[in-house]
Amino acid sequence: MRQGQQNRRGRGRNNNNNNGGSSSNRKSQNPLTRSFESTGPDVKLRGTPSHVAEKYMSLARDALSSGDPVLAENYMQHAEHYNRIIMSFREQQISQGGVDPFAAGSGMGRPPPQVAHFVVQLLGEPRPYSLALDRTNWKIGAVEVNILLLSVVWRDIGFPLVWFVLPHAGNSDTTERITLLTIFIDLFGVPDIQCLLGDREFVGKQWFAFLQAHRIPFQMRLKKDTWVKNGRGQFVSAWRLFTTTRINQVRVIPEARRMWGLELYLSGCKLKHGEWLILVSATYTDDPATQYRQRWGIETLFGALKTRGFNLEDTRLTEEARLSRLIALLALAFTWAFLVGHWQATVKELKLKKHGYPPKSVFRLGLDLLCRLVTNLESRDLVAWKKVIKLLSCN
Repeated sequence: MRQGQQNRRGRGRNNNNNNGGSSSNRKSQNPLTRSFESTGPDVKLRGTPSHVAEKYMSLARDALSSGDPVLAENYMQHAEHYNRIIMSFREQQISQGGVDPFAAGSGMGRPPPQVAHFVVQLLGEPRPYSLALDRTNWKIGAVEVNILLLSVVWRDIGFPLVWFVLPHAGNSDTTERITLLTIFIDLFGVPDIQCLLGDREFVGKQWFAFLQAHRIPFQMRLKKDTWVKNGRGQFVSAWRLFTTTRINQVRVIPEARRMWGLELYLSGCKLKHGEWLILVSATYTDDPATQYRQRWGIETLFGALKTRGFNLEDTRLTEEARLSRLIALLALAFTWAFLVGHWQATVKELKLKKHGYPPKSVFRLGLDLLCRLVTNLESRDLVAWKKVIKLLSCN
């Protein structure tokens, strides 16, 4: 034996002086940050559960696009396993009185629940609500700012209720969407959802299965090359179901079609500019296109929060908790400005321009009036001031 060999430290993982502390530390490690190694059908992945699940879903989409639904189903099953790990840990943390891993300060800026209730009270919108789900993002230097937001649509405008400041760039994943919608359900309940609307990002087997399991009505837009079963039981690209329809004339298929192992209802047509509008829902709807058209309200909201109103991007905030608090403030300001503009439009009807639209949006009309009242305190119109304050009092 070489001199000093007996004093060398062992290389075994459990050879630790803290009474086996290494083993206990591994058991208590946060699985959301732990690196997993997963062997799929023909690929080996390594990363956090969120990263692995997202990668499997990406592979599943590629497999569907290449015409291999069996391989796509296999990838989806692997993704579902890692999504269950995430959701199981979240439920365990909450049940033990711990910090929700999706709460503010834990990787996602999250709004206070009072904001959602106050916005709904200000609008006086009768239940149930049409909800629009979407994501907006921008870049400040090398930092990606990415916000997932759920809004209530009223008078063709989206109003912010619940949101996350995502800790990553790119699309949201299934777990993040489910968590966001779960917050709304905790605040208002499933019966208050008339329909959930979303663009092509918000699709997927686990996501649709969650919505169906909770009986949440939805209208989501599909990518044209999504594989579905036709009337002969063959898998084809979704757009092929609507090749005989006229431009901008939506065809509604009355029978459910098989997609991702689920029975779903499809409608669609080819649009004038050449794109395909293909919608999917869990139940049959006579006029899905009119229902889906309300989704544009959240795009109007994003425009008002950014370049056509509050210039949110110019604040250059990137810290999640601070950004989430600012969005909460803007949610109240946007709602107030819209109500003031709506009141102004009823007092004096806006003249339409040649293109058929008024010179200002209702939101911009209200925001300009509020700016004039606040910046000219000495010479402000007291009648108008009392009115706009009353609009903010929910009376």
